[in-house]
Amino acid sequence: MSVFNRDDDDGLSRGARALVALPERAGDSQRSAEARLDEAAGLAAAIGVDVVEKLAFKLRDPKPATLFGSGQVDQIALAARMGEAQLIIVDAALTPIQQRNLEKATEAKVIDRTGLILEIFGERAATAEGRLQVELAHLDYQAGRLVRSWTHLERQRGGFGFLGGPGETQIEADRRLIRDRMAKLRRELEQVRRTRGLHRARRQRAPWPVIALVGYTNAGKSTLFNRMTGARVMAEDLLFATLDPTMRQISLPGVDKAILSDTVGFVSDLPTQLVAAFRATLEEVTGADIILHVRDIAHVDSDAQADDVLTVLGDIGVGPKAPDGEAGEGAPIIEVWNKIDMLDPDTRAATEAEASRREDVVILSALTGEGVDDLRRLVSDRLSTGNRVRTLSVPIGDGATLAWLHAHGEVIGQEVEGEAMIVEVRLSDKDLARFEAR
Repeated sequence: MSVFNRDDDDGLSRGARALVALPERAGDSQRSAEARLDEAAGLAAAIGVDVVEKLAFKLRDPKPATLFGSGQVDQIALAARMGEAQLIIVDAALTPIQQRNLEKATEAKVIDRTGLILEIFGERAATAEGRLQVELAHLDYQAGRLVRSWTHLERQRGGFGFLGGPGETQIEADRRLIRDRMAKLRRELEQVRRTRGLHRARRQRAPWPVIALVGYTNAGKSTLFNRMTGARVMAEDLLFATLDPTMRQISLPGVDKAILSDTVGFVSDLPTQLVAAFRATLEEVTGADIILHVRDIAHVDSDAQADDVLTVLGDIGVGPKAPDGEAGEGAPIIEVWNKIDMLDPDTRAATEAEASRREDVVILSALTGEGVDDLRRLVSDRLSTGNRVRTLSVPIGDGATLAWLHAHGEVIGQEVEGEAMIVEVRLSDKDLARFEAR
């Protein structure tokens, strides 16, 4: 389902020309207007839309009818005509009334930030769960816009029987159909979640630690994932290049085997319709042993992007703050400052100096491979941190369990007592839990 496709039969396609309009309100964002416009243009480029003009407008008093002031609307309309733009992208959330009024005033299609991100997710989602989540989000988004998007819905259908009243209007019927479809999708998603939960439980019983990559979209997670695993996950200079989580085996110094998980990129002002889908994708993070927070350290808004990532992690109970404001629980977080190859010498020297003062930071270039070995060593050290000597009893004929202990811990000593092998082994709490689950 596409937010572009409406009844006027001139749905936009790749290569369409667009204008981006940014409403700036005091205290709205830590980011500069230029950076926000660039991100909106990047989102448009992710679905093949060609942005021909970017405009920012100061808003003192947002207008209920159009959001922008009348003079600003005229300026947007003029710029769209001059640039031959068929689409106007407003980098904010619009009400259905505002969207309809702006389309009338500018004589162009208008979509807001929510519609744009939904369009990207609809194009990129590859897994069954991803497609279900995106369709559910689209239906939720479109339900409030039926009155403006579907012109045929004004008609009424006749009632039942000879004395039936005006009957159910077409718009009411379609809303009912949407509600029914959304209920069906939610049931299907619940089944998918239960299946995923079973898979996750099996992984928890497996002997291998899980390392999750998180970060703002286009920070370089997929490039780092490919570098560390030798995989060929799509990695381009493009917002939301990958949406669905991917897991691969990696080797680390002193660690027999580990699993690296690449997750969807974060973005500021994520549409409310996609928050549930986003959290479902990030469920993999909650069970990770270590979280690698990949940052584009060369980006002008790197700090603001990091705050957005930590906010979402806090929302799912991982990271500095949990939803109730208490300290979050979960795996330790290592910050990976990526794209150091894009820094000028002075900035790079300052960045390296700052990183050297912190134990939770690694600087690297996923593109060139510089610093990736340092990351491997740090992850390996963190996985073994907190290891304590445990005394365990293993049936003397259970060679598989003994081999597991040798592979995932440091066996200090062992001796036979009757029908059991008493093993002294250095293990982390996580590995002990895995041992007990075997």
